[in-house]
Amino acid sequence: MKQWQRYLAELFGTFVLVFAGCTSVLAANKFGGGGLTEIVVPLGFGLALMAGLYTFAEVSGGHFNPVVSLGLFLDRRLTFEDLLGYWIFQFAGAILASLLMLIPFTHDLVKSTATVPSAGTGNGAAFFLEAALTAIFVLVILQSTNSERFEGTALVAIPLTLAAAHFAIVTYSGCSLNPARSLGPALVGGQWHAFWIYIVATPVGAIIAWIIYTVVIKGDTNFRDDMKRIRADARPPSSGGETPAA
Repeated sequence: MKQWQRYLAELFGTFVLVFAGCTSVLAANKFGGGGLTEIVVPLGFGLALMAGLYTFAEVSGGHFNPVVSLGLFLDRRLTFEDLLGYWIFQFAGAILASLLMLIPFTHDLVKSTATVPSAGTGNGAAFFLEAALTAIFVLVILQSTNSERFEGTALVAIPLTLAAAHFAIVTYSGCSLNPARSLGPALVGGQWHAFWIYIVATPVGAIIAWIIYTVVIKGDTNFRDDMKRIRADARPPSSGGETPAA
């Protein structure tokens, strides 16, 4: 696939995830939230991810999430150049989704789709939950997309894991697991309360997932070489760095 095809696939895949997922938040809220939030929102995000994967995964790999791309970069499945490109288009897709939600919905409704800790959930608890569930989510992706035994099931396992994460913590932290999903509503809705949690905790979770995957599944404990390789991949070619592996 051409590079521009992969980038656009990430943009539109992220758009599908954020637009459909956040609309499910509004649907739950319209009928009083409560128990509906715990059912409708997890299904909304899980099914939205499945739709995006079946449509665009063959083109770009179907990341639709900056921390998924980070995990795959750490595992040498994505070049540093593509990591930056994927990030730009993923964030753009999420912002576009939130902007277009202003057409059928009010600004306040779009604002209500932002991820914020619920009343009674402290920032520390929200941070821990986001990091832990992101780690589980990225770990499933790293293994299910690289296992011959589970070949063909990743397109189902990944959306189900996202839905399970929402079932578990949506009423506590709002369940982001995705910095792009959090940025779109925050930027368009002007809701920045505790936004830092979703930008910091999710990459931490992705790094933890990669470490567990590398040690437990791959059996590799030589992180010194991994760090050297990551620095070399991220170094501009003009400074003498090696060309990133595809």
